[in-house]
Amino acid sequence: MQRRTMLGLSCAMLAACAGVRAPAPVGPVPIHRMTPEQVDAWLRQMQGEEPDLRRRIAAIGRRNIGQPYVLNLLGEYPWQLHDRLPMFSLTHSDCVVFAEHTYAMALSGSWEEFFWMLQRIRYKDGVIGVATRNHYTEQDWNINNGWLVTDVSAHLAGADVASYDLTVDRTTFLRTRHNTEAHFPVTRSVEAYVPVAHVGSVLAHLADGDFVNVISSRGGQHWASHVGLVVTQADGRRHFLNSAEPQVREESFDAFIERVARRARDQTAAGKPPLQLAGFKFLRLNDPIVVPPMLPQPRPQNRGQSPVSKQ
Repeated sequence: MQRRTMLGLSCAMLAACAGVRAPAPVGPVPIHRMTPEQVDAWLRQMQGEEPDLRRRIAAIGRRNIGQPYVLNLLGEYPWQLHDRLPMFSLTHSDCVVFAEHTYAMALSGSWEEFFWMLQRIRYKDGVIGVATRNHYTEQDWNINNGWLVTDVSAHLAGADVASYDLTVDRTTFLRTRHNTEAHFPVTRSVEAYVPVAHVGSVLAHLADGDFVNVISSRGGQHWASHVGLVVTQADGRRHFLNSAEPQVREESFDAFIERVARRARDQTAAGKPPLQLAGFKFLRLNDPIVVPPMLPQPRPQNRGQSPVSKQ
């Protein structure tokens, strides 16, 4: 990717030096090369051109194929100062950022609505803050976005359903990972998923815009290690649209399964504990979707010695 970019830049520079105008890019501009102003205009256009939400999700996600992958690239800056990571990114994504931005754009008809919708999806009740961010896929993201998607894994798997116990200690996580003091009870849940051996039998029941949780295991522990979206090919085959190193790609579920198996073999050969693919959780895009309002953003605590009146 970098080599092609440098090659294109060199050609443009040579053409300019020779007094020849470089050819314009061919095809639609990917979202990750758009400015916010261009995204604003494009979202307004998309609302009219594609009224079907599921197809709009697929079209928007595919318009970002090739977007470079960067892990953990968003935060709450400048609203909070625990890091310098921004509240949105057009240029890069990780798996969660890609899914959140795609959903938010598909539900919006302007830049302002997209930014509002993005925060509604990223945070519990839309209240911005590192402590209210949906950090844990199963117990935070899936539950707090129940207005958007519904877990249908157990229904799809039927008698083949598998499950795992998940314990989450948010207080320790926020203290050690984000230098933030916030107190939450330890929570436990039992999570259903479709085992990898049976995924082929459920794909036909999925549709554009459904949410995918990739369930991995290591040392007997299971968790959602990756997420993405379902998109449908013209022949009806279901593909997995996701952001993973080095960039956003669309691939068949068989190709994804083989890619993860190859990585596990490489980890084993290198003497590392392999990350194994256990299966998938599938969450159905709700119909209809009723977007709930955000809760009021609470006034931050005054940590100084002379608090200002809050009347």
